[in-house]
Formats: sequence, structure tokens, C-alpha cells
Amino acid sequence: MNLDEMLAASGITGNGATANNENLKSGFVTFIGRPNVGKSTLMNNIIGQKIAITSNKPQTTRNRIQTVYTDERGQIVFVDTPGIHKAKNKLGEYMVNAAERTIKDVDLICYLVEPKAFIGEAESKILERLKNVKKPIILVINKIDMVKKEEILPVIDMYRKELDFDEIVPVSARNGNNVEDLKEAIFDYLPYGPMYYDADTVTDQPMRQIIAELIREKALYCLEDEIPHGIAVEINMLKERQTTNKKPITDIDATIICERDSHKGIIIGKGGNMLKRIGTDARFEIEKQLEMKVNLKLWVKVKKEWRDSDILMKNFGYDKKDLADN
Repeated sequence: MNLDEMLAASGITGNGATANNENLKSGFVTFIGRPNVGKSTLMNNIIGQKIAITSNKPQTTRNRIQTVYTDERGQIVFVDTPGIHKAKNKLGEYMVNAAERTIKDVDLICYLVEPKAFIGEAESKILERLKNVKKPIILVINKIDMVKKEEILPVIDMYRKELDFDEIVPVSARNGNNVEDLKEAIFDYLPYGPMYYDADTVTDQPMRQIIAELIREKALYCLEDEIPHGIAVEINMLKERQTTNKKPITDIDATIICERDSHKGIIIGKGGNMLKRIGTDARFEIEKQLEMKVNLKLWVKVKKEWRDSDILMKNFGYDKKDLADN
């Protein structure tokens, strides 16, 4: 039975409504944790396609990103958040507020940690915050593929002493180990009710935002550590057209924003080689998303101290009003 057949059997119609809501569960779930713990990788694994960008650098995720997983049990709306960290500018404050606000809004929290033999300062602060939360919390020990099995039990015991978690699930977001067990545990704690999105919806992110994030991801991989924190990507033009052989192609003009003139030179690279590398890698990912050929042109501009400018942050998709209470 394929997904469409399972959804039909479950009573889900094309507009997301259900004929038999009492048998289906739905709710909002967030992944929280310190930066670079694997939240976006895990969410992409569950959804089955790339929505949130990933990298080995902190603060990769900047916005709250909603993705949707639907099967015969119901629907999980995942809210991926920035890692909780000490803010150093207005963008950092925006990111922390996004994560904090999400904790208040969801039905279930998945707290991601790594299988380390100690609890660091960042983890301790998150644990203190979670002690005041009155909703189910699942401890997700990610990256179990990086340690021996016998090293996981001490980690479980260590965190169990800190907080009475409703469930503890070790997983590997990278290779998918125990991800099905995590989905089962999540559904156990969700309420019964109607779907929030159509059955074929996988994200609430507009395509412009997804493309901008894919370009930023490739810049994160290619550039030095101190530069990616200070870049943003703006989509100037996104247009599909037909080529002479009747095959569609999408033209994209995008600008990488940086904060310093010296960074602009590094992003462009000698003879434009670095910018070309970023564009080539980004075009490959964008073509997979759009399922068609892409003509991508990249530019670089300097907007000094944009991370401390409310106006520029809003222009680049980080609007504090989006986090305000309704």
C-alpha cells in the first residue's frame, strides 16, 4: 500500500480534512538543542527530503522552519529551530527568541543531545529551561553511530538523573538508525484530531526561501568559519521559462550579502573561483528541488553590520514581528 492509499484508507481528503479524526493524531513537535547537534539533519531524514539546510558550523539554522510528515497514523508538524546559544547581535537575539517561542507553541518537545560522557554549560542551561516546561519531552540522543553501543547507557543514566523525560530514544540522524522508533514515540504523545496541512504538504517554506537557504548552505561549506555567520542570501529574480527544445529551465539571480569588504573578496575568490564553486554546488541542489535545469547567477554585496540592523534583517527574512504573540 503506497502513501496515497494509506491516507485514503485513513480518511484524509485532498484538503487535509479527515473523515474519521478520532483514529488519527496530529500536532506540533519541535527539535531543540545546542547548535550543530543534528536537528535539521534529523528533520530532513524523517521527512524524506531536504528542507532544512545542514552544515558542520554552528548557527546554520536561523529561522523556525515547519516541515510536515504524514502517514496512516496522522500528521506531525515539525518545527526546526535555531540552536540555543548566547546571542552576540540582533540576529543572534532573533534566533534565540525563535527557539524560545517555539517551546511555548508546540505539543511535544524533542531535546537532542550528543552521546558525550558529560553535560556542558549549554546543555545545563537548556535542561534548566526544560524543567519549567509542562508538556511531554523526549530525550533524543543523536549521533549514536559515532560511539560504541556500551557508551550510550551511561549517557542515558546521566540525563535521566537531570530530568524525568517521558521517553529516551537513541538515534542516528545521518544513517536513520531508530528513526522509526522515534516517530512511533512521537505519535504516542500527540493528541487525536484533524490534519493541519494537505497530505502532500512537506513544508511551509516558500521556494524562494528554500533556494536562498540552499545557496547559504553551500557558502557555509566552502568558506572560512568567521565568514558564514555574517552572510545572508537574497533572491533577486526567480523565473521559469521554456527553452528552444521545449524543456523548462529556471533563471535565478541571487545576491550573497556579507558585512566586510575583505569578506567580499574571499567569497568571490581569485578569478571568481570561490563564487563559481558556491554557485555550482548550489545549482546542483536547487535542480534536485525544482526537478529541472537551473541557470543560477550569483552576486556579492557588502551591507556592513546587517546583523544589527532591524531593517536589513527583515529584508533578508528575519522579521521579529513573525515571533510576536498573536
